[in-house]
Amino acid sequence: MIDRQIIVAETRDWIGTPYRHQASLKGVGCDCLGLVRGVWRMVIGDEPERAPAYAPDWAEAAGGEPLAEAAARHLIAIARDAFREGDVLLFRWRANLPAKHAAIVTASDKIVHAHDGASVAEVALAPWWRRHIAYAFRFPGVEE
Repeated sequence: MIDRQIIVAETRDWIGTPYRHQASLKGVGCDCLGLVRGVWRMVIGDEPERAPAYAPDWAEAAGGEPLAEAAARHLIAIARDAFREGDVLLFRWRANLPAKHAAIVTASDKIVHAHDGASVAEVALAPWWRRHIAYAFRFPGVEE
């Protein structure tokens, strides 16, 4: 079983990593998906699936919910409001758009995420973020 605090500690260890599209190297560069992939590698082991190359507008171009579908193949889906520390949240920017941003919950009111133009940061899970939660997932093997 995986302790949630191990996920939180590993996630926070990525803070300050520069944003790099498609990257997933702690201290070197990552995007939001790369953050989740990197934490997976450190906490669980080898990635279960190779991420395909993707452009910044990949989700809109692909149609459907490709990020949520990929997450559902490897993470445990939970209710959007049932997340706890160490869980993964996916966000959609607008109701008519697919979810295309990921973050890891580090406290009941905080997330760590990577976004274009900034380094990985821990931020408040403010009302704006809460309104945009589209999906929530748990890493496999997490202790309850």
